Amino acid sequence: MAEFVHITGDRAARRIGRTGIAARSHGHDGGRGVYCMPVLPSFTLTHQWVRELRRWHSGVLVAVQLRLPDAEPVTFGRYHLPPQQVTAAQAVAMARAVADPRGYEVFVPRPVHATEIRRIRDVPQGIGWRYVPDAHGRRPCLCPACDTRGGYKADRLRRRTPYDDPPRPKATLMAELRAASSAEEICDVLGELGRARRGGAEELAYLADHPDPDVRETLDSVLRVYRGREARRLRERLQVPDS
Repeated sequence: MAEFVHITGDRAARRIGRTGIAARSHGHDGGRGVYCMPVLPSFTLTHQWVRELRRWHSGVLVAVQLRLPDAEPVTFGRYHLPPQQVTAAQAVAMARAVADPRGYEVFVPRPVHATEIRRIRDVPQGIGWRYVPDAHGRRPCLCPACDTRGGYKADRLRRRTPYDDPPRPKATLMAELRAASSAEEICDVLGELGRARRGGAEELAYLADHPDPDVRETLDSVLRVYRGREARRLRERLQVPDS
């Protein structure tokens, strides 16, 4: 059996322990699955993605250790290059053999079942690299994929070299949200709504009771950029533990 580590938010940890890891991430071929990293002799290299992922996730991150069959089909490669189709055992061997495994990742093109999870543990929040491996000393990239609002000196850098396209009108996004037919489509639109303060959180109240936990978790994250009593009330409602 091949062992891997998946990094995620601590708020999702209890649900993951019960139901496994949903196939929310997009692979290079457009399919959905789960990103993870082989367990390596180095603790730092095994959990290298923590610092980078903190740019995209609010709150505390945790490490989910999982075990897959050796023959499980996965992909392996560096994040900016087309990956190779390999087995889980081959991915572990290749990660251990590469001279510098920073920036490498494994993609499992399916959900990870609860029975495949070994444990969930806390992990230091400052471990690993940020932006790109060996980024220290380089001029930061200000493209939307690399720049995150609220990052260190991000506003000053953005004013100096503007890059972002203006957010799409709220009316357009709300129309797409009402027309969304799947949890994935709803989460995608909610993520775009969360790019700026949008007001009117009551228009999202109907999603607080959505049966998909990923939708509720995304809604809670997006409501952080909303102001007003309704946004606070909805967040409190979403934070009530499952019965």
